Amino acid sequence: MQVRVEDNVVEAAPGSTVAGALAQALSGKRFKNAVAARCGAALLDLSATLPDDCAELAPVPADSQEGLEIIRHSAAHIMAEAVKKLFPTAQVTIGPAIEHGFYYDFAYERPFTPDDLAAIEAEMTRIARANHPFACRQVSKDEAKALFAGLGEHYKLEIIEDIPAASVSLYTQGGFTDLCRGPHIPATGFLTAFKLLSVAGAYWRGDEKRPMLQRIYGTAFGDAGDLKKYLARLEEAKKRDHRKLGVALDLFSFSEEAGPGMAIWHPKGELVRTILEDFERKEHLKRGYSLVRGPQILKREMWERSGHYDNYRENMYFTEIDEQAYGVKPMNCLAHMLIYKSRLRSYRDLPLRYFELGVVHRHEKSGVLHGLLRVRQFTQDDAHILCRPDQLLAEITSVITFVKDVLGLFGFEFEAELSTRPVKSIGSDEDWDRATRALTEALSALHMPYEINEGDGAFYGPKIDIKLKDALERRWQCATIQCDFTLPERFDLVYVDQDGSRRRPVMLHRVILGAVERFLGVLIEHAAGVFPTWLTPVQARILTVTEAHDAHAAHVLDRLTQAGIRTEADTRNEKLGYKVREAQLEKIPYLLVVGDKESEDGGVNVRQRGGKELGLMSIDETIALIRADCEEPFKRGGLSYNCCH
Repeated sequence: MQVRVEDNVVEAAPGSTVAGALAQALSGKRFKNAVAARCGAALLDLSATLPDDCAELAPVPADSQEGLEIIRHSAAHIMAEAVKKLFPTAQVTIGPAIEHGFYYDFAYERPFTPDDLAAIEAEMTRIARANHPFACRQVSKDEAKALFAGLGEHYKLEIIEDIPAASVSLYTQGGFTDLCRGPHIPATGFLTAFKLLSVAGAYWRGDEKRPMLQRIYGTAFGDAGDLKKYLARLEEAKKRDHRKLGVALDLFSFSEEAGPGMAIWHPKGELVRTILEDFERKEHLKRGYSLVRGPQILKREMWERSGHYDNYRENMYFTEIDEQAYGVKPMNCLAHMLIYKSRLRSYRDLPLRYFELGVVHRHEKSGVLHGLLRVRQFTQDDAHILCRPDQLLAEITSVITFVKDVLGLFGFEFEAELSTRPVKSIGSDEDWDRATRALTEALSALHMPYEINEGDGAFYGPKIDIKLKDALERRWQCATIQCDFTLPERFDLVYVDQDGSRRRPVMLHRVILGAVERFLGVLIEHAAGVFPTWLTPVQARILTVTEAHDAHAAHVLDRLTQAGIRTEADTRNEKLGYKVREAQLEKIPYLLVVGDKESEDGGVNVRQRGGKELGLMSIDETIALIRADCEEPFKRGGLSYNCCH
């Protein structure tokens, strides 16, 4: 049979392996770099027999995204083999590849320690050097159950029971066999660059009512240099951890007494939030939005009508008042629809854009809570746009432009995903098609590239998700635009059209930053705690050399404060060097030193937080300098800056 491999057509005898076909077409280096191959939609092991209907074969290089996933999944199997050798009574469960590595969950009678991880990693190195081939075989479910029952692997039996097919595939390397669809690297020796990172608790199948397992995380690459770079980024991420910086900068804290997942904002942190939220309010008003506010709880019947009760209630909190059940809002859309329904609307009234910095509550499992990045109470910069179908394209493109403007203000790069209908959803196929088409047309109109994220839309409509990229090249979910034909139908929203008929509006659910808490957590890590000057809680600190300079410091403080610059004066009886170092650790943008010369000349000696010394400047020059620094990112993005704090 003839098989095309890239630009070459090779002859493959019946029963040839995938590796044999690739070897005829690829140079030695390129062939050695292949960890698997693709034939149409199917990924194949190199040791697999070439399918009779395979007309075109493509190598999967080790440094490709698919290649990395295969390496990492194989690393999980090798880690499981190492754990079983060192801890024979441990039971293995599941071990997938994930975005930056892999993990495997184990049931074991005691917690794994850092010393255990070091021993497991060393055993993995020995297994890799042994270069055992990964061998696949297909067996009946009964045969697989008998095998794993004999090994005492009860979790594997549960997995097999849930597989609808009559047979399953098993992979064996060395003396270890695992249930797996594959594919895998040809042999354990292909794993040369890996590192075990941490261990954490994880419930079996994510169910808090099931046993707690131990999840060992690791990462793997096809190249040692790539692994070294990744580990260096992890070290940098530790330095930038917003939870540590939040405490160091006195922005926020968490308390087990208050409850997990609930941030407590300190004065400086609340000031940052207030500045950011005020900017958002003003920017929304400029763009034609109306400010609104809904209640924190609404009757359960409302959530049943919207579909949240059937599709989202595991993420909600409920309470009872006067024998009436209420749901604590996880989203703001219901109250906004009630505002729309409060009077009859004309086609001339549309679009209506309702904006709310709404506090919402969602029941996140304790195992996924993570500082500000995953909390149970947070504030969304939430808006709902109700418009005519013919206005939909303009409204979606306007929101995307809004997102670009705001993310550009912070210097973030970003990318887009179009998420389609999930299995658990409401609404007709026709409405979902119309909504998906509208989002696609808007992305095309703006020439904005995007990826398709199958089945990850909201339960009431498809969505565009904007993911920003931080300084460490991590992606974070930020803005979202959801197109919804269904909830206007369920809540009987109408407008009177030009011909007097009553028609349904379309609703866009959208956020720009998303959760304020999450965005600030991302921003802290992206900037390593160095907020832009306009957002910094203390923009300038006056540092006196001795108490003889306190009077001039008070005068400077008054002038800057009256000019709207957030300023403090440090008049403590401490050495100037100590005061400077302390202000630098607090990442204050401008240090204004006041000594004899500055007092005599009526000015200040200006130092920037990066260490640059600007020398003696008048108070007016200093005010102009700080104002210009605040205004610069706004001018760059065509936005306006108002110094109001």
